[in-house]
Amino acid sequence: MMAKEEGDGPGAQSEPHTDVRQRKKPKSSESQESAKEEKINDTRTPERAPKHLLFQRFAKIFIGCLAAVTSGMMYALYLSAYHERKFWFSNRQELEREITFQGDSGIYYSYYKDMLKAPSFERGVYELTHNNKTVSLKTINAVQQMSLYPELIASVLYHATGSNEITEPEYFYIGIVFGLQGIYVTALFVTSWLMSGTWLAGILTVAWFIINRVDTTRIEHSIPLRENWALPYFACQVAALTGYLKSNLNTYAERFCYLLMSASTYTFMVMWEYSHYLLFLQAISLFLLDIFSVEQSDKVHEVYKIYVFSLFLGYILQFENPALLVSPLLSLVAALMLTKCLQMFVPHKENGHMLKFLEVKFGLNMTKNFTMNWLLCQESLQAPSEDFFLRLTRSSLLPFYILVLIICLLSVIQVIFRRINGKSLKESVTLEDGQIGEKPEIIYHVIHTILLGSLAMVIEGLKYIWTPYVCMLAAFGVCSPDLWMTLFKWLRVRTVHPVLLAIFLSMAVPTIIGLSLWKEFFPRLMTELSELQEFYDPDTVELMTWIKRQAPVAAVFAGSPQLMGAIKLCTGWMVTSLPLYNDDDLLKRNENIYQIYSKRSAEDIYKILTSYKANYLIVEDAICNEVGTTSGCRVKDLLDVANGHVVCEEGEKLTYSKYGRFCHEVKINYSPYVNYFTRVYWNRSYFVYKINTVISFQS
Repeated sequence: MMAKEEGDGPGAQSEPHTDVRQRKKPKSSESQESAKEEKINDTRTPERAPKHLLFQRFAKIFIGCLAAVTSGMMYALYLSAYHERKFWFSNRQELEREITFQGDSGIYYSYYKDMLKAPSFERGVYELTHNNKTVSLKTINAVQQMSLYPELIASVLYHATGSNEITEPEYFYIGIVFGLQGIYVTALFVTSWLMSGTWLAGILTVAWFIINRVDTTRIEHSIPLRENWALPYFACQVAALTGYLKSNLNTYAERFCYLLMSASTYTFMVMWEYSHYLLFLQAISLFLLDIFSVEQSDKVHEVYKIYVFSLFLGYILQFENPALLVSPLLSLVAALMLTKCLQMFVPHKENGHMLKFLEVKFGLNMTKNFTMNWLLCQESLQAPSEDFFLRLTRSSLLPFYILVLIICLLSVIQVIFRRINGKSLKESVTLEDGQIGEKPEIIYHVIHTILLGSLAMVIEGLKYIWTPYVCMLAAFGVCSPDLWMTLFKWLRVRTVHPVLLAIFLSMAVPTIIGLSLWKEFFPRLMTELSELQEFYDPDTVELMTWIKRQAPVAAVFAGSPQLMGAIKLCTGWMVTSLPLYNDDDLLKRNENIYQIYSKRSAEDIYKILTSYKANYLIVEDAICNEVGTTSGCRVKDLLDVANGHVVCEEGEKLTYSKYGRFCHEVKINYSPYVNYFTRVYWNRSYFVYKINTVISFQS
């Protein structure tokens, strides 16, 4: 009876009647194959389960699937309603709607617009792969450099489904992203259900995910981010992998999980340029699982094959992206001399940049480089704040996660020591055994969450990858009778039958948690949907309007990379730089253009800007007069360090600049600044200067 409870999740089957025999550890691939053949020969035809049990199991699966799909749909609808309330999106003009795509990611949406304007799909793709209308003096393959497959797919679907006659492009675009977020929580629901055997864990996972959405997703801040397109596919891959690793899976379910895992891995690889790093961590987890769980070795190697094929598929679809050929994921999985040769001969510096960043991040090296220090100062690359842990604690997520992780980790360690000591293992683990660490899927998730969590403790941006799986693991644990039974076996509970107590707590504890969350957080969610907010940025709207009305079509604008991304999105005008950090030339451009906030002469700034054929310069008051940020992390401070205008280390001499800060001096309108730059527009936030082509040195 208890063994059947374990298989309530999707893909479970009736327990076949097999002869119990002692399992010996195979010593070679040949002995593994013979062991498999013996197992097949010794297994008798499974008896047909009674109809009432089949109906009961079907009902549980049907209700669970319905709850999973409903949870995803409700979350997508919630995001849509909240987005409308936050930005008053339906009452905005097109320009104001586009400005709401905040941060660096607005540039992605601009290429979606370009695809919709193209006379044909083929022509649109060609213009993106040979793009010379975005960055001055540079032709880029935008599809490769920015992973624009989401925009290509969205543009095709917009025309193919006839949505161009029904809805506006902005609504269709954000609708797809919100729909993917619904798939995201559905996949987390299913993963937790598969691990615990009850869909109650899935509901608790979704509840914790939504309540802690400030730390589980960045969808509210910037919709077009690559991770918002990619992570739902990774969640589907993890769900399929979890099912694939289960020991009690029937052939058809195992095949389905394998196909879903393959498809989601391929898609994830194409959607995000950094996907191979996340898969690298997953591959490490599977490698350790391969060591600790002998019977799952074949399945782990099948996953390795998916990784390798995904890397080469991504390499082809991303226009022979060399970063994938020298990816640590390929090095780990393939482990061949070919990879070593490629790392020697393929000219790509992405992994080198990553290693240098990690060296500086962990204090193993020092640098004055502006770009490196600027990246280290970004909030997303800092260690998480105390508020992050307080939020997770208030929602009761962190305490239960720690409890579940400790029990699972200790059980896994216990199983490892048993195997080291040569003790025999059972064919299948039952509830009475109290050994949750015996399950391969548990071993994988314990290792994976520790790896992700370790990185999230030093880089805050990774919390958006780690926290969703914290929700899933905590919900699985409190809803799993196996976890409670493992704990009771350690405590040697005798007063009450431990199996009955484990089953009772696996239902009672999540119910109590759910009711407390409902009482405390549901009114807050409803309040958020009832409050009508408004996105107000009139200065940026005025600037974009002026550019579209007054600037020549062939004009080239220079300024901070973030502002240049917004100009490309809202006006389509050419710019000197973009907020991209995977291209050496663009990184150098960004550093050079940022010199407008340094203590450099007017002539130096003029030479820099004209070298990129810029016609207009935009100075942002928020950067020029920046205050209140982390000490030493203001743009002008970083520039002073890079230019040697301040003392960086002991023993270094202070180099004084005889020039004032350019962004201040150019506003005063005196020579020599007026000889090079003429102010043509300004408001409270922005000052626009025309770069003179004919220079007059009259004072």
